[in-house]
Amino acid sequence: MTRIKKAFLVIFILVGIIFIASFLTGIIGHGFGDKIGVVEIEGVIADGKDAMEDIVKFKEDDGIRGVIVRINSPGGSVGPSQEIHRELKKLATKKKVYISASSVCASGGYYIASAGEKIFANPSTITGSIGVIMEQVVAEELMKKIGIQPNTIKSGKFKDVGSPFRKMQDDERAYFQQILDSIHEQFIQDVAEGRKMPIEHAKKLSDGRIYTGSQAKELGLVDSIGTFYDTVDDMKKTLGIKGKPVLVYGKRPFSLLKWLISSVTETIIRQYSSAPMNYNYKFIPNF
Repeated sequence: MTRIKKAFLVIFILVGIIFIASFLTGIIGHGFGDKIGVVEIEGVIADGKDAMEDIVKFKEDDGIRGVIVRINSPGGSVGPSQEIHRELKKLATKKKVYISASSVCASGGYYIASAGEKIFANPSTITGSIGVIMEQVVAEELMKKIGIQPNTIKSGKFKDVGSPFRKMQDDERAYFQQILDSIHEQFIQDVAEGRKMPIEHAKKLSDGRIYTGSQAKELGLVDSIGTFYDTVDDMKKTLGIKGKPVLVYGKRPFSLLKWLISSVTETIIRQYSSAPMNYNYKFIPNF
C-alpha cells in the first residue's frame, strides 16, 4: 500500500472516530444531562395545538427540569391564546416556566407570557397591547353601485350580525361590545393574577396600548431585560444546574403554506388597519 493510500486510510479512520464520538456524546448529553425544554411560539396565533403538545410532553418528561417559552408573536385568535396560557399554568404547578420575549410579544402573545413565573424582554421588545378587537368592512354602498343586492335568509335576529353586506345596527354593536368587554375582563384578570398585581393597576395598563420592554419592566409587565440566553442562565441558576444545560426544543416544523398565509395576513393588516399592532384577520374576537 502506498504512502498516499495509507494517509487517506488514516484520515478516513480518524474522521470516522470523531463522527462516532460526537454522535455518542450528543446522545449521552441529551439523554443524561440537565435539560431545559423550549417551546417556540412564532407569528400570528391561529392554532395552539403544537404548542400545547410541547407543553404536555415537557410536563410529563421527568428529565426536563424547567421550560422556557420563546415568544415572537403580535397576538392572534382568542381561543388558542387562552388554551396555551392555561396549559402553561398547569405546567407551572410542576416545573419552572420562564418567558423569553423576542421582537414582539403583544396582545395574545402577552396573554400567553403572563402565565410564566418570570418574563424576560429586550429593551425594544414590543409588548402589552392588552385588549380585544373585532373589525368589519361594510360593502353595502359598493354593492349598490355595481347593482348587486344580497339576499339573506336567517333563523334568528343576530344570525347575520357582522355581515359585510349591511351596516351594523345599534343593538348589534351593543351585543358585540358586551362580548368583547367580557373577553377583555378575562384578559385583565389573568394578567393581574399572573403578574401578581392589583386588578386596578392591571386595568390601567389594559387599554390596548403597546409598551417597549424597558417601559414594561417599569410598569411590572416584565421582570428583567435580557436575551434568550440570559433567560437560560437565570433558570440554570435557579434550578442549580451545574455546567451547560441541554436545550430540548419542541416541534419546529417549517410549513411553506403556513409562512405564506402568515405573511399575506400581516401585509393586509398593516395596509388596512388603523392600529397595526392589533392583528385581526377575521370578524371574530382577536387579541
